[in-house]
Parts: sequence; structure tokens; C-alpha cells
Amino acid sequence: QVQLVESGGGLVQSGGSLRLSCAVSGFIFSINYMGWYRQAPGKQRELVATVASGGSTRYGDSVKGRFTISRDNAKTTVYLQMNSLKPEDTAVYYCNMRVVDSLQSPPNDYWGQGTQVIVSS
Repeated sequence: QVQLVESGGGLVQSGGSLRLSCAVSGFIFSINYMGWYRQAPGKQRELVATVASGGSTRYGDSVKGRFTISRDNAKTTVYLQMNSLKPEDTAVYYCNMRVVDSLQSPPNDYWGQGTQVIVSS
């Protein structure tokens, strides 16, 4: 069974940095897409950053220039380097991957359990 395991959240002061990691476990053929989303209390889940299988990246407007998405050489772990953090970055961050785990069905979307990031002012 495919699972995504996140790590790296925590409490940081405004202006600080954190690095999130998300690793996939289980049998897969390929990963089409990796991304990070976040959800703050009372708000909808929003895009933070994505990286496609070909390497192209996309960022939410609020994090451009501050956050960087990357992946390991095996392309089974995705990272989110968060710099110049602001209190408004406080949210639960979720990893998402679109995974080909069967040749008999379309790719499936998997989500991590979420990791809390709190930025104090």
C-alpha cells in the first residue's frame, strides 16, 4: 500500500526557516507529480508548490521567492525549503503525489498526514 510520510514541521520565529520532507513508501511504477499544499484554520486548502515529473515547478503567489520545492535523485522524496517565514505561513502542510501504482488503472492521488508549521511573530 502506498503511503506518504511527512516530517519537518514545527515552531519557528518570523524570518526563520524550515525544511519539510515527504517520502513515498510502497510499490509504485512512477510518480507523475509531487506537491505541497497547506490549510490554515478557517481557510481552504491552497497550493504551495508542485514539481512535475519533468522537473517543472509551480508556486503559489504568496510563497514565490521564499519557498523552494525539490526532490531527491530517486524522485521518491519531495522537499519544501521554507525561508523568510511569516506568521501567515502558519498552517498544516500536506504532501501530495500523483502515483502510478497499477498498470491497470489511472494514477492515484495520495496525501500525507499533514505536518504543522507555526510561525510566531
